[in-house]
Amino acid sequence: MSIFTGAGVALITPMNADGSVNYEKLREMVEFQIENQTDAIIVCGTTGEASTLTNEEHLECIRFCCEVTKKRIPVIAGTGSNCTASAAYLSKEAEKAGADALLLVTPYYNKCTQNGLMAHFKQIAGAVDLPILLYNIPGRTGVKIAPETVVALCRDVDNIVGVKDATGDISEVASVLSLAKKEGIEVDLYSGNDDQIVPVLSLGGKGVISVLSNVIPRETHEMTASYFDGDVKKSMELQLKYFDLIGALFCEVNPIPVKKAMNLMGMEVGPLRAPLTEMEEEHAARLAEEMKRVGIKC
Repeated sequence: MSIFTGAGVALITPMNADGSVNYEKLREMVEFQIENQTDAIIVCGTTGEASTLTNEEHLECIRFCCEVTKKRIPVIAGTGSNCTASAAYLSKEAEKAGADALLLVTPYYNKCTQNGLMAHFKQIAGAVDLPILLYNIPGRTGVKIAPETVVALCRDVDNIVGVKDATGDISEVASVLSLAKKEGIEVDLYSGNDDQIVPVLSLGGKGVISVLSNVIPRETHEMTASYFDGDVKKSMELQLKYFDLIGALFCEVNPIPVKKAMNLMGMEVGPLRAPLTEMEEEHAARLAEEMKRVGIKC
């Protein structure tokens, strides 16, 4: 059984003016997502600025989200690291905190081999009982999980169940799912790119781990739900309706634009942590224009 199907939100981490984590705002955001039909909460991922959280903040955000969510929808905790031991520690602590699953990014900067990736993920998986999604985002990490490696890990490790594919290459998605079919195994694949939700679903994907859902959770959920209900036309129309907005949400490095969008909406999610900086005026104007075009008040 899949951890979730549909649209899971790659949740931002709200900050106070002094840069500390704003937990009351985090509570509001989790409730907002659940009220608007989001299918899962993904906490402390790239969009959540996990790389600038201390271990204590990281684990407290996971614990807090689990406490607020109360099992109404799954909480998937980002616990990856470029240090295998650190990732195993975070994963074990997230399991204790009540997370329903884990999201493990490839080790960044180290640029290990495919054998290194196999060993890394197997060691972490062996430390926990939770289901695990691999996170393939070579543009951020400098290393790609080969389709053969994804399929081998899902075949050989009971609690590695799938992958968030943020390669941006639809052929990679097709290759993973084609290899899995030949092996006769299930690989739960989620789009890591909001501009490819419907194409990934058409190849057998289970859904999306979405930045867009921070801004329009109900509509992103509907994009996936329509597809699964057989209304491919509606799903396609929603994908195309929000295509330019998605482009604006990624015209600077994530999560700079999505935090700007949420602040434009009056959600008061606070600043970014260094080294991220506020959005450039030209890009912010483009983002506001696209938001207004699709009917988002800002």
